[in-house]
Amino acid sequence: MAYKVFLAPVFKSKLQGADKDFKDWFDGILDQLTENPFVGKPLSAKWFREKKHKKQRVYYLIYEQLKAVYVVNMSEKKDQQAIINSIKLLLDLYKEEIENIAKELSEP
Repeated sequence: MAYKVFLAPVFKSKLQGADKDFKDWFDGILDQLTENPFVGKPLSAKWFREKKHKKQRVYYLIYEQLKAVYVVNMSEKKDQQAIINSIKLLLDLYKEEIENIAKELSEP
């Protein structure tokens, strides 16, 4: 069963400011994540991963029970550790957000 990929508001706003090359690359990554979300490099857990393109890194969380991938943020290498730390601090919030999205999609 394919996964559904969702984008967090913070990621969406950063994506709008990205260049065309990155956006084109990311469009391809969306397809890849629906088929196999475990393609990226694991970051401290099987369900927390990153994909990188040139200087940019995209961070995402995998929720196997929901068959969902939540793309939560992006950064350059210099900001990588700060972004990873903030994601870890916000894990409960991200879980609540993705569960609410899944619930809204399942309602008739």
